[in-house]
Amino acid sequence: MDSRQRDHFFKAVLAASSAIGLISSLDAAVAQPAANAVAYNIPAQPLTAALTAVAQRSGLRLAYSAALSAGRFAPALQGSFTPVQAIERLLAGTGLTYRFTNANTVTIEGPGATTATGAMPAGAIALDTIDVQGASNPNALIGNLPPVYAGGQVASGGQVGILGARNVMNTPFNQTSYTSKLIQDQQARSIADIAANDPSVRGSWSGSSYTDPLIIRGFATSNQDVALNGMYGVVPLYSVSPEFAERVEILKGPSALLNGLPPQGSIGGSVNIVPKRATDEPITQVTPAFFSRSQVGGHVDIGRRYGSSKEFGVRFNGVYRDGATAVDHQSREVGSSVFGLDYRGEAIRLSADLGYQKQHTQAPVRPTYVAAGLPVPAAPNATNNWAQPWTYVDTAETFGALRGEIDLSPDWTAFAAMGGRYTKAESLYIFTNTITNSAGNITQTTRFLPEEVNSNTQEIGLRGHFATGPVVHGVTLSASRMFSQFANNVANGPAIASNIYSPVIVAPISIARPDARKASEIEYSGLAVSDVLSILDERVQFIAGVRQQYAQSESFSTATGLQTDRYFKSALSPSFGLIVKPWENVSLYGNYIEGLQQGAIVGPAFANAGEIFPPYVSIQKEAGVKVDWGTLTTTISAFEIAQPSVITIIGTPLSSQKLDGELRNRGLEFNSFGQIVETVRVLGGVAFYDAVQVKTANAANDGKTVPGVPRMQLNLGLEWDTPFVPGLTVSGRMIYTSSQYIDAANTQSIPDWQRFDLGARYVFENEGKPITIRFNVQNVLDRNYWATAFSNFPSNHGLNMGVPRTFLLSTTFNF
Repeated sequence: MDSRQRDHFFKAVLAASSAIGLISSLDAAVAQPAANAVAYNIPAQPLTAALTAVAQRSGLRLAYSAALSAGRFAPALQGSFTPVQAIERLLAGTGLTYRFTNANTVTIEGPGATTATGAMPAGAIALDTIDVQGASNPNALIGNLPPVYAGGQVASGGQVGILGARNVMNTPFNQTSYTSKLIQDQQARSIADIAANDPSVRGSWSGSSYTDPLIIRGFATSNQDVALNGMYGVVPLYSVSPEFAERVEILKGPSALLNGLPPQGSIGGSVNIVPKRATDEPITQVTPAFFSRSQVGGHVDIGRRYGSSKEFGVRFNGVYRDGATAVDHQSREVGSSVFGLDYRGEAIRLSADLGYQKQHTQAPVRPTYVAAGLPVPAAPNATNNWAQPWTYVDTAETFGALRGEIDLSPDWTAFAAMGGRYTKAESLYIFTNTITNSAGNITQTTRFLPEEVNSNTQEIGLRGHFATGPVVHGVTLSASRMFSQFANNVANGPAIASNIYSPVIVAPISIARPDARKASEIEYSGLAVSDVLSILDERVQFIAGVRQQYAQSESFSTATGLQTDRYFKSALSPSFGLIVKPWENVSLYGNYIEGLQQGAIVGPAFANAGEIFPPYVSIQKEAGVKVDWGTLTTTISAFEIAQPSVITIIGTPLSSQKLDGELRNRGLEFNSFGQIVETVRVLGGVAFYDAVQVKTANAANDGKTVPGVPRMQLNLGLEWDTPFVPGLTVSGRMIYTSSQYIDAANTQSIPDWQRFDLGARYVFENEGKPITIRFNVQNVLDRNYWATAFSNFPSNHGLNMGVPRTFLLSTTFNF
């Protein structure tokens, strides 16, 4: 961290701390006194969902183990009750007990969970604590974290952009919220590692690269389009170390209404990170780790709450690892420090996240292309690395966000948020690898690229509820803005000849190293309004909304500093959703939602040079069924996404470009998560795709499959708590991907592949503090395969190697 970054970081910490101090005094002035009795209208449902509803309505905070509520159901709760009476009625007959740890926090416990002195009884195993944060107003986003679902791997809901936090059964989209427990148990080191549980998602670059963009529903999803609490332009640009995340939420499909225009225009889906917050019980965890071949490091997680009602919270997550990876002559160093601060008052809530992340990757792997007309050679050994050992990518990023909410009344909440990121990167890498013959010979181009990115984002809005007769409205008004300035420069070096089966290592080459200069600026702003109309106790919900989006960008010459292009366009994006619950545990849903991408400016080689296309509007239509079986949830989704594209019209003397092409992807997805029985957990599903090109140039490729989109993807993971060794859990996962074309004409393809992962963890007690040992193996059979045929170059899709056999070992100590 250089001096300027340190100054920015510490100023941000000071500002956040001062804001929390001021907000606490303001909160006392605006807090609404809690009533002794609260009106409830909660139907019979799983105990977890019922407890969450009581917490939200009463303003209490509940803390309990996920295993306690799993498989238990609560009776209907209708009428006016004090919070204590409401909890007693829900827990009646379950054998569970409760106790107040402070004026606003209730801990729920199993029978005989503690001795009279509060110590764990002999032989007991401490379970992970689930902190259910019930806010005093259901409009809240801060402190309104949906509880963990049975099994602990997935949450029962998540943040849905402008719609706020919603239960999965009340969300008319396909969304999965992965928990910090899953991240820790699977020893995930990137967002792509977490997405390996999802059949609708694949990593579009090799796992041995320095960045981890995804493919969701057959469309590229840039790593730059990952949000933090719904805000783009905040988290690290290239790759996010996920250890500071409480949830990683993956929403399938476009999300223009929900999240606005993403920086890189991803339409297949969106990824949102919900950062960790301090829980009522102190947290002190240290996790040393070792990964293949010699990656050594660890993770520290510390959380504390302060104040008479534990209103102030501090959570720190620090990560460091360094050493050789599982591929040849590659090493990677990662360091990350993230502070999460929060204040929770009666009527005001505030949160702040401040972080710094540094990564250095030596010999990074990038996509490999295949010359036109050449059959794709067989995949080489998975440990092979044809990047030169002297190449590298070095990044340092400072980021932060501040969010505040104030309850104007029991039914209305105002909110505001701001954040930003500063990225400085330097890369000396193999820019392209092109296979030129069946023997695996490649031509490599070299490049030096310095980059600096400054981003800032703001959001302000109002969320509330009101009724018109039998119809309850949940309304949100929002205004948002994101600005990014990109500075870079390019210096190309000489070509290198090598081979994917027997890489040729050459001496370091000399390339000019220019300074980064301003290359572009983008500003996306928008106004949005949504209304969730519900009747019959939310058995029927209709969601309608619209976003007016403005996109402005400017490009500059890095040689002269002069502006070369300017873009300004706007688009209006309506969206609709419908939920019908014929039974309490069954949701039928449908949606129509649009995605936005900045339109192109036609280049100088065409007859219509300089023409500015409007934002590309992609449309999704989806219908599905969700069933909550109590401890297991299953979903079926059918969808169609149509994405417009630019085609070239051949003409004399010059050709022209026209916004008239289309990529259309239809799919059917089956997902499941939760517990089959108390000791067996399942996570995964299968996805089938029919992705075709429509209205291509001169109809040359009409009806042909979209490159990089397989017909079938399967992910199935199982965990089993063994009865013969208490505390021992074994796990397994299968990932399958069918064959893929790599060119638009469908003349080149890669074969299908499958990968098997295994894992085990053992939890035991040490003087009342649990210790967890984890061991995972990725690609246990050490298969060699091309994992994906996808990149950011639509005319020539790059190949990306699958992960080699990789061992991951860690031990978590609780203090």
